[in-house]
Amino acid sequence: MAISKEKQFMSITELTNDFDREMRDDEFGDARGLVIVNTGLGKGKTTAALGVMLRAWGSNLRTRMFQFIKSTNANFGEHRAARKLDIPIEAHGDGCTARSKDLDVSRDLAVAQWERCKNAMADGGSDVVVLDEFKYPLHYGWISFDDVAHALTRRPREMHVIITGRYAPQELIDFADVVTEMDVVKHPYRDQGIKAQLGIEL
Repeated sequence: MAISKEKQFMSITELTNDFDREMRDDEFGDARGLVIVNTGLGKGKTTAALGVMLRAWGSNLRTRMFQFIKSTNANFGEHRAARKLDIPIEAHGDGCTARSKDLDVSRDLAVAQWERCKNAMADGGSDVVVLDEFKYPLHYGWISFDDVAHALTRRPREMHVIITGRYAPQELIDFADVVTEMDVVKHPYRDQGIKAQLGIEL
């Protein structure tokens, strides 16, 4: 976008406000909810979703995250921050599936969480709903894609849904509006043996 001669002398704040007004007028007339998929083996899938939640919260949108696999008692940095902002983050799982002592329990927890997600999408009480680490239940066959597609299709038209996790099935990729694959170029633990850092991973 070219900046006019008059705008060259505006302050950063004035420019930002003017740009926001133009964007609202030109781009935000027809609200339509998106299905956004963050997948791949690299870091940043949940972090990107949390960033969108923060942006949405700042725009007075109602946001909510459902975490699969992650422990029901999880209390990481994002959970503590969300409580301060009054953003619901609901974890329901038994931790890392690879270390699960009973995969039947892991499956039952994931299926129960999915029922909560379907209810939340159907009631229209949120503008942005995040299904965090949802690809694992799909990958393991605990939840059918047909059920997921049905729920996504029936959600309110303006509702955005963000789905994170590795191993996104092709059906979900084809269904989604936005798909981003995080790739591993360098990783501190894999390449240097550096363990998870407070405020970065936790």
